[in-house]
Amino acid sequence: HPSPAEPSPASLHIPANIHPGLHPGLRAHRTSCDTAASRMGALVRLGACLIHAIMVPVATCAGLSSLGVLVQANCWETPRNTSAVGPVYLAWWLPISLWLCDPSSFSKPAVPLDPMEYNPSKSSYHPVQDACWGHGQRVPYLAVARTFERIEEVSARLKNIETLSNLFRSVIALSPSDILPCIYLCLNRLGPAYKGLELGIGETILMKAVAQATGRQLDQIKAEAQEKGDLGLVAESSRSNQRTMFTPPKLSAAGVFSKLQEIARMTGSASMNKKIDIIKGLFVACRHSEARYITRSLGGKLRIGLAEQSVLSAIAHAVSLTPPGQGFPPEVLDAGQGKSAEARKAWLEEQTQILKQTFCELPSYDIIVPILLEHGVESLPQHCKITPGIPLKPMLAQPTKGIGEVLKRFEEAAFTCEYKYDGERAQIHILENGDVHIYSRNQEDNTSKYPDIISRIPKVKKGSVRSCILDAEAVAWDPEKRQIQPFQVLTTRKRKDVEAAEIKVQVCLYAFDILYLNGESLVKEPFSRRRQLLHESFVETEGELMFATSMDTCSLDEISEFLDQSIKDSCEGLMVKTLEVDATYEIAKRSHKWLKLKKDYLEGVGDTLDLVVIGAYLGKGKRVGIYGGFLLACYDEESEEYQSICKVGSCWGGLLL
Repeated sequence: HPSPAEPSPASLHIPANIHPGLHPGLRAHRTSCDTAASRMGALVRLGACLIHAIMVPVATCAGLSSLGVLVQANCWETPRNTSAVGPVYLAWWLPISLWLCDPSSFSKPAVPLDPMEYNPSKSSYHPVQDACWGHGQRVPYLAVARTFERIEEVSARLKNIETLSNLFRSVIALSPSDILPCIYLCLNRLGPAYKGLELGIGETILMKAVAQATGRQLDQIKAEAQEKGDLGLVAESSRSNQRTMFTPPKLSAAGVFSKLQEIARMTGSASMNKKIDIIKGLFVACRHSEARYITRSLGGKLRIGLAEQSVLSAIAHAVSLTPPGQGFPPEVLDAGQGKSAEARKAWLEEQTQILKQTFCELPSYDIIVPILLEHGVESLPQHCKITPGIPLKPMLAQPTKGIGEVLKRFEEAAFTCEYKYDGERAQIHILENGDVHIYSRNQEDNTSKYPDIISRIPKVKKGSVRSCILDAEAVAWDPEKRQIQPFQVLTTRKRKDVEAAEIKVQVCLYAFDILYLNGESLVKEPFSRRRQLLHESFVETEGELMFATSMDTCSLDEISEFLDQSIKDSCEGLMVKTLEVDATYEIAKRSHKWLKLKKDYLEGVGDTLDLVVIGAYLGKGKRVGIYGGFLLACYDEESEEYQSICKVGSCWGGLLL
């Protein structure tokens, strides 16, 4: 029982002018605690007596009386009693009474894991509790590196998608602003391909930076890199053996990504030294495996077997399972919970397909990711559409070995044959404001490479065309002979910043498809309709813009004659396309709706060469210990020497050293 000098639990009162430096929970729970104390009645009094009986002797023996005096002096309207017993009782009673009123207010916050213990591949992953950083904090780069480690250790694609999606789920729940840098780090990119951000760091420069950052000799770094076949592993081992006087700030994913972008944007005579300084700064701050993956990122290859399609799947899974925009703590951590295994799998596949289709039409994470965070996966088709100025990945054709195979595959479907021109794929974007952009097959911006094409677009498009996207081939053209020139002639043109007055190789644009016209996407339209709109929207001009030469037929003899004529006209062969049935434009796919007949593919046309291996290239990464490529040569009987012909790489299984 409390002594008469001590306040009873019922008489406890928190004044209105409670000390501002005390725990904010005191102020927030003042009213709730008073009402709860009366409501809980005898239970509170009984608990107080038990706590008093246990804690007062312990606290007194531990010398905590000063704590009680401090609490009494600052906060409490109680009899002025400075004895050890009364104030200590108050100091212990207050948090217990508040806990009885609202247990969650005094729940101990979860302590983030040590990043070295972070394991996104664990089963029953919890996006908050299993993360190695807290809410609102920057994602540690070590968390990304640990994820890469797990993915590199496992070759199972589905497991790697799950591992990566777990990282993304934690980022969405705790630090959503970091999701875009994390995605780009996983893709080893600095932004969309059409923005042209490239690091431009060679292996020698990387070795020099590693040597300077770790205090080792450059020759040692080179020798170890040749032995291990992976400069990333050399950087990791070199950094782990180094000791620093002061611990540098830990790397964050957003910080590393920002530094990589900074390196890519540097230009000028002194830029290389500045790049090395930034790289050295990154290496000095590296922990554990961070140096390995930063080195690989700088070198252009992560070597963890993570394809972009897997990253897209991981993003879709993460956003679907742990929806963004919930606030913290998120109420829904696994939206698939409660579904059967089959239903969960089907649901995630459906969500993934939505994201992949959207990305095909609008391949820009800069645009898609913010919309994902705000609206979710299912709303993407309403907010993300084909947009002039953002290049699409082109549709590709399947190779065939003969005309008979074409007729067999298309059967009763109507189709057309077009010349297959030997040039460079050019995707022409005409914007509403009149700007014209040209993109390559790999979505690189080639606008500065073809000022001659840019200048002629206003002349060849009809007035009804406000905006459009053309699929075409840029081919070298001889204006005097009025004929196509070989592809090798086209390659002699300057690649960037071409001045119209300096152009020596003329180019003709052969247009064969239109994907977008005046605000309307045409990729779902049949090819016959797209071809009609193309011919109606542009004026054919010899040597400037011409339509692909075509013939609609299903006769084997006519196709054979047309193929021979295409080769005589300096083309590679024929493209065979369906006109009505299954004739949509499949973005970023190698489709059987388009077949290519090239003279190189035809049975009986090709020939074999007897070559001999005269050299080999040491393998790197996963090919360490085997030859990664071979140099082949043929024997010249006149000179009695072997003349090198080509290098053969991935088609070889590799030979043990």
